[in-house]
Amino acid sequence: MAETSCPALQTQDLDFSYPDIDGRPIAGIPPVVQGMTVSLPRGSRCLLIGGNGAGKTTMLKILGGKHMVPKSAVTVLGQPPFHDTDLTASGRLSYLGGNWDRDIAFAGYSIPLQGDMPAGQMINSLPGVDPARRDKVLQVLDIDLEWRMHKVSDGQRRRVQICMGLLKPPEVLLLDEITVDLDVLARADFLKFLIEDCETRGMTIIYATHIFDGLEQWPTHLMFLSRGRLQLFKTAEEIPELAQDRLLELVEGWLRKDKELRLEEQKVQRSGKDAKSEKPGMATWSNGWTAGRMTASMKDSSNAVMRM
Repeated sequence: MAETSCPALQTQDLDFSYPDIDGRPIAGIPPVVQGMTVSLPRGSRCLLIGGNGAGKTTMLKILGGKHMVPKSAVTVLGQPPFHDTDLTASGRLSYLGGNWDRDIAFAGYSIPLQGDMPAGQMINSLPGVDPARRDKVLQVLDIDLEWRMHKVSDGQRRRVQICMGLLKPPEVLLLDEITVDLDVLARADFLKFLIEDCETRGMTIIYATHIFDGLEQWPTHLMFLSRGRLQLFKTAEEIPELAQDRLLELVEGWLRKDKELRLEEQKVQRSGKDAKSEKPGMATWSNGWTAGRMTASMKDSSNAVMRM
């Protein structure tokens, strides 16, 4: 087990690219996460901020052990999260994000989890749970154990999803837009509970969200990503706007400036492309086989798409 003196989360010169069909990074496409170096102490509550496509979800999934990176690039509780599967198996590291859904053959993608079962059957099926903590989480999230999962609303389904991720007390909790379906009261109670868990147990949280109402006093750290790069990482004490209840105004300013820079870069890139003459040839419109399409991006493949 890692020493408690080590940071809860640490990255060192982290780069990450989604692979092409051959398993290698796609040529000409910059990494989704670039040169990320950050260290977060235990007991921290970090807000992860950035526009759509900034790399927040990818970053959280890497920290959650869902993408393979070099062991030295990322450590959680002193261990590489992808290689040390006990971190997630034991519940010490918990990632909560996305919707509870599944793909069903010949039916569709992202079908909500709608099994005809009571919420209590799912919650009580998890072994090794402290009954006192289970009751506390159920109270905070206001969950009725008799809810039938095929009849609940999106918000109620989300509460059960959060509950399942918190039954075993995590040491590191990664939240990716997990409160988007919660109503005002449920969100407020949940965030208050997280503060208590951090202060009493030393739990560390990274919380990615686009909803900043009432969060001015919640974080201990702010992290701002733009195009896969870390633009800002500061403690709450270093950001006076938080004490002035101006978090939303601050974030809006960052995002507007980031949008301006991004549009300028796109303008330069387009002008560069216009100066080049394109010749007919093979088009790599598909990174390999895709659902419902007989196309491939491999050069000279009989199924490759022709650019006319």
